[in-house]
Amino acid sequence: MKTFLIWIGAVVGALLAVILIATGIGTMLPVKHVASRTEAFTVSQQRLWDLAIAQFHKTNNGNYAIIEQSPPHRFVTAIVKKDLPFGGTWTYDFVPSPAGTSLTITERGEVYNPFFRFVSRYVMGHTQSIDEFMAALRASEK
Repeated sequence: MKTFLIWIGAVVGALLAVILIATGIGTMLPVKHVASRTEAFTVSQQRLWDLAIAQFHKTNNGNYAIIEQSPPHRFVTAIVKKDLPFGGTWTYDFVPSPAGTSLTITERGEVYNPFFRFVSRYVMGHTQSIDEFMAALRASEK
């Protein structure tokens, strides 16, 4: 039983050490970041615009709002809920191309909590949500 308690203490201590180290590194990272991805799609600019707006509404949980739009060229979304550990905007730029449309999504984000800042930068990556959105668009493109 004593050995078991020592192991539990060691595991809890190691987890606390990891959390403290991650938080310490996170305090040294900037609160603001910019991340961007561009992908080419084989649909028209208007069609991709419609798909992107639909995908935004499908995944919006009420924390986000469209704050600017210029169909079918650009729209900007922002996090409008203020008590979250992160904030920022996404800018969607739609550019016609010979094969269809090129979409660039640029995230101008802020991560306020140092632990989440570490996770966002080194575990998830700043582009994970953009990549997931692009993948959903790619699936609905067909």
